[in-house]
Amino acid sequence: MGRDQTTSIIRLEPGTEFHTHRGTIAHDDLIGLPWGTQVSTHLGEPLILLRPSTDDMVRNLKRSTQIVYPKDAGYILMKLNIAPGCRVIEAGTGSGGLTLVFAQAVHPTGQVISYEARPEIQELARENLERLGLDKYVVFKERDIADGFDERGVDALFLDVANPWDYLEQTHDALAGGGFFGSILPTVNQGINLIAALEAMDFGLIEVEEILLRPYKTISARLRPKDRLTPHTGYLVFARRLIPSEEQ
Repeated sequence: MGRDQTTSIIRLEPGTEFHTHRGTIAHDDLIGLPWGTQVSTHLGEPLILLRPSTDDMVRNLKRSTQIVYPKDAGYILMKLNIAPGCRVIEAGTGSGGLTLVFAQAVHPTGQVISYEARPEIQELARENLERLGLDKYVVFKERDIADGFDERGVDALFLDVANPWDYLEQTHDALAGGGFFGSILPTVNQGINLIAALEAMDFGLIEVEEILLRPYKTISARLRPKDRLTPHTGYLVFARRLIPSEEQ
């Protein structure tokens, strides 16, 4: 991180240099230093060596699709009760932003199963997860989820697709009793369609929520909101899988 709070995420490799408009610095000079160390480029410009946060990693992913924003991703983790040891299904994979968040949450003993119908999209997500060393907690499957999920009894299932109401039967089959379902949708019309479909099936505790985040400029002399905001990113829909009466 530079003094103007600009950040770059790099993998430290021996014999390599980090180049910036404020100068260069050798990776060999950084390897082994404790986090929080203040260093300087060859031009004398200050840098701080910091461990990247999950927010940093998600925002800096290579992407070819829209990602689930960190403000939504953290809340999704809580609502779906995702913790170490959980088995979680997501569809579709996209660029792997939410996959990353899920993988961090379930490791070291859990597993994320990520379905995506577009091979080129999933390959980018795989590369992103490999670069972060989180791919070992993810099973990537190239599949149209209309054909169903291979897994049964999973703890949580998240649909990031345009028409999640078309896949609720497949979702119900894959979830454990009482399992957590979630989805994110950009428009009210989509939300209405999904709620109606959930109501018509064996799902309960249906919720719809929207998260608004307002960051501030951290200048002590004139604390005020930032000029650019990211208010609406999507409607979050949550529900629980109920056991049909014929199975009881």
